[in-house]
Amino acid sequence: MSKPKFVQPSLTFTQELKARINEYFEKNNIAKTGNWNLYSKAIILIVAVIAIYAALVFFKVGGIAGWSLCVLLGFVAAGIGFNIMHDGGHGSFSENKVMNKLASYSLDVLGASSFMWNMKHNVIHHTYTNIEGVDDDISAEPFIRMCKSQPYYKMHRYQHIYIWPLYSILYLFWVFVLDFKKYFSNKIGPIEISPMSTKDHLFFWGTKLVYLFTFIGFPMYQVGTIAWVIGFFTFVLTTGVVISIVFQLAHTVEETEMVLAEGTPPKVEDEWTKHQIKTTANFATHNKIINWFTGGLNFQVEHHLFPRISHIHYPAISKIIKEVCVKYDVKYNEYKYMYKAIGSHIRHLKSMGSGLVPKF
Repeated sequence: MSKPKFVQPSLTFTQELKARINEYFEKNNIAKTGNWNLYSKAIILIVAVIAIYAALVFFKVGGIAGWSLCVLLGFVAAGIGFNIMHDGGHGSFSENKVMNKLASYSLDVLGASSFMWNMKHNVIHHTYTNIEGVDDDISAEPFIRMCKSQPYYKMHRYQHIYIWPLYSILYLFWVFVLDFKKYFSNKIGPIEISPMSTKDHLFFWGTKLVYLFTFIGFPMYQVGTIAWVIGFFTFVLTTGVVISIVFQLAHTVEETEMVLAEGTPPKVEDEWTKHQIKTTANFATHNKIINWFTGGLNFQVEHHLFPRISHIHYPAISKIIKEVCVKYDVKYNEYKYMYKAIGSHIRHLKSMGSGLVPKF
């Protein structure tokens, strides 16, 4: 499939949206990147992951306390991804490019490839959000049917139930399978990835080896195989569930649109700006704990419109975006509470699992 094209933007809607956001930052004389609200959060998360790792591996905390620390490690690892890696990968963590690179490399420390993430997330997902057959984030065949163009199987009628154990292994699958699939196929879905330099190849393999030593080899040597198995899988399964839920609530809920680009070349019958709003949803934006932990990923509309603006500013600019959407009659998708967004995600999976004509 060739890359889909969007219709020309409406100068009124798109220009006013950008102009008003730029005016906000200029009027308040603040940078669009992170500030000490983000940096202090980054310090807390980094100190937490080091302290938990030390307690488990060097001080060998075991029993219920050790297991609880492994659960906490799973949440902290997800928090690092949401807050440090994500902003760094988009170049919004800091005005300093080196700091952004270092922030994005936190993903490599946690076992996944920042190079592959950049291609999958920044390049493909953010450009072709919820476009069927292109956006790899809505492609999990044959196990999950997320949109109507995907094949239907009888098992999909139960996907809203069996999805949860699959979500739990996402992080594990990402680190040990998906990165390598992209690496050796040189593709993410139907789109070829950018050529990797010698440095990129060495960094890919080098960080994978560091992860194997840091989270598998050395801890197993320190605490023994059984304790390591319990601790490691508690950690990675927790991370998998947490990141899956946050990711899915942004785009695979009832209110968001799934788009099928048709024609030659394939075309999306909408401008890019409006497409991002229609295919994205916010949740629990007034919950300070969720805001802090998810790194603004609950403000997905703001993030997809302005990915190079740090999530620290999303609560403020969301008010502006809502006003512009109301003015131009563009639907703004938002769930007041997280549990309502989860319910909508389950109902979406049920709907996609109902199918029409089973294949077997």
